Amino acid sequence: MEFAVETYSRECFVEVTDWVSKIVEESGVREGLCLVYVPHTTCGLTVNENADPDVVKDILKSLGDIVKDIGFRHSEGNSIAHVKSSLMGCNQTFPVENGKIVLGTWQGVYLTEFDGPRKRKVKVEVIGSL
Repeated sequence: MEFAVETYSRECFVEVTDWVSKIVEESGVREGLCLVYVPHTTCGLTVNENADPDVVKDILKSLGDIVKDIGFRHSEGNSIAHVKSSLMGCNQTFPVENGKIVLGTWQGVYLTEFDGPRKRKVKVEVIGSL
């Protein structure tokens, strides 16, 4: 399964937990694994707190402090986005129990955009027993 996410700014986190959860529930898999993947080189996926929006702001600010322009050679001008994407990673795997994705109380699944705004694809594969 796949769904599209339209990001709204150069850098942002878009919570995709509900979309992923819906795909897991519709899959019919009761026990197994859920793989979430983004086929892009300037965005990623992460799991983090979804209760306080300041957490996302803090992560974006921290990444901005860590990744600086060092005179990159890549001609498109988006090397910072490539580095941040590599730090986040392009996939996450979750257990599926009783037909639902397993997340902690405060956890959400986020697409992390570093070269937007863009239309992104998120691929979800659910495997296990029905």
